[in-house]
Amino acid sequence: MPNTKKYNYPKSLSILKFFWNAEAIRKNPIPFHRRFFDKHGDTFAFRLSRKKYLLLSRDKEVVEHILRKNHKNYYKSKLQTHFLSKYLGHGLLTVNGEYWLQQRRLIQPAFRKHKMEQLVGLMQATIEAELAQVSKERETDVFPIMNRLAFQVVAKSLFHLSATEETLERLQYIIQQVQEFLVKEVRLPHKGWWFKLSGQVKRHLELSQESRDILQEIIEERKRSQENHDDLLDMLLATRYEDTGEPMSLKQLIDEITILFVAGHETTANALSFTAWLLAKHPEVQQKVYEEASKVAQQASNPIEQIQQLEYTKAVIDESMRLYPPAWITDRENLEDDTLAGYHIRKDTLVGVSFYELHRHPDYWEAPLLFKPERFLGENKKKSAGVYYPFGAGPRLCIGLGFAIYEMVLAVSHLVQNYSLTTQEEVIKVNPLITLKPVDVTVTFKPRS
Repeated sequence: MPNTKKYNYPKSLSILKFFWNAEAIRKNPIPFHRRFFDKHGDTFAFRLSRKKYLLLSRDKEVVEHILRKNHKNYYKSKLQTHFLSKYLGHGLLTVNGEYWLQQRRLIQPAFRKHKMEQLVGLMQATIEAELAQVSKERETDVFPIMNRLAFQVVAKSLFHLSATEETLERLQYIIQQVQEFLVKEVRLPHKGWWFKLSGQVKRHLELSQESRDILQEIIEERKRSQENHDDLLDMLLATRYEDTGEPMSLKQLIDEITILFVAGHETTANALSFTAWLLAKHPEVQQKVYEEASKVAQQASNPIEQIQQLEYTKAVIDESMRLYPPAWITDRENLEDDTLAGYHIRKDTLVGVSFYELHRHPDYWEAPLLFKPERFLGENKKKSAGVYYPFGAGPRLCIGLGFAIYEMVLAVSHLVQNYSLTTQEEVIKVNPLITLKPVDVTVTFKPRS
């Protein structure tokens, strides 16, 4: 008799209900996810075809299994590798397998602690210059401020003085346009024919190529100059493959720099925007950050020493990213059949993880909707193990984690030392694109005397 494998999946959603709500889900899937989790449990399914399923989970055991314990059986899904690589190239964010491992090993040394510390002075100067331009004494949309700040920090850390402001602004515009279109393609695959017919795919591919041309010109100019700038571009140009001793090709270098721009600026911009609003909404927390930052500034002049001592400020950022994780969702596909949370699933099952819901799960967090930075201080921090993933986990833990932490701690401490923040916004609106973005969040910046 033939050996028939039996698969079992969680309760599935109705495909009719999904398509009925498709446009609303595309605009903001988070309320639907919450409703489905509350109704169907911490892991539910959606049948894509006769043999293809999608699972969405907020179960910590599922997250641990696919990101850590059995990560070798779970690759980034085709949704990520196909759609993103079409516009962003084949960098760390968009590739799998041996090529990913090869690139990770190649690039990792440029992001080691002592290398990042070389960039802190440049990072601090950029932050101070950007925050000095903040509009004072009036309600201001906070995201454009933090978006420009984070983009400038990445750009200056990558290129130092090798790109004009006009060039950087064009790159930022292209990245924003391409990302917004990417979300449409991923969430509305049934409209793919229209995106092609209407010329939208062609237009965004042309924008992507324009950004690559800009980066190529910057790289080639740097090579011709033979000057040392002590920035990330110098570090990446100096990397060599262990087996051949060869540097990255121009195409590989452009792919990786594109990914660094996309992954390295908007996630930080989002986190800083949410943090600014939360500080404005919680003046008692803001006061503690101000007192800590003022004290540390008197005790240490070295920015690295300051970052190490700003423990409460770091806890505020952690709590902000718990409530509003910039990387709010991820997905994987299993290479082979597997048993996951008691379900036996066929290979090529698409498994999504909502970090947004995991970070707010009442079984894992006390008073999960409250803003309590103390969760991440002292012994309390141990409770977040296994249920807190602002930078992913396992081998694919964000390579720029250290860079992002340095930047955010410096930015928040400098912001609160120089401004008192207030807001009239009681509830924050979000736009879940590839990253979780705040929408129309206004803060008033009052200079401290």
